[in-house]
Amino acid sequence: MTGANSPAKRDAGAADLTRRSRPRSICQQARLPLFILTILLTGCAPAANGQSLPAQVAAAPVVVREAYEFAVAHPEVLSQVPCYCGCGAMGHTSNYACYISSVGPDGTPAYDLHALGCSICVDITRDARRLFEDGRALADIRDEIDRTYAAFGPSNMAP
Repeated sequence: MTGANSPAKRDAGAADLTRRSRPRSICQQARLPLFILTILLTGCAPAANGQSLPAQVAAAPVVVREAYEFAVAHPEVLSQVPCYCGCGAMGHTSNYACYISSVGPDGTPAYDLHALGCSICVDITRDARRLFEDGRALADIRDEIDRTYAAFGPSNMAP
């Protein structure tokens, strides 16, 4: 007997019904909400100081976001590093100023969006970060940045 009502088809249908009617485990039920929550939380882009980055920065490529985060976390490094993109004409006095225009009394940074569109600023920050993480002294970092970027334009810091 090989029709729709054959014993084999009825048994297969019963097994399907049994599998579908089993309650899902708590882990299975929580997968989708946890996945959605993870996606939402990763889009918030907190800065290194726990503050949220401005929407334009949060939407920027990862290397740009990381440069802003490094600027917030390490002003002692980037405030000693010059920029060579020509931003001195805008009043910037270091590479740090390309990211942070001021810091409030409570420590909250006011972001400068200049570095969003300036690959020289971001490249200088990436190099400074790498050298800093390699344990280089601030004077060595500055010397390396000067040697590497002086050809791009004038420094925004006095020698």
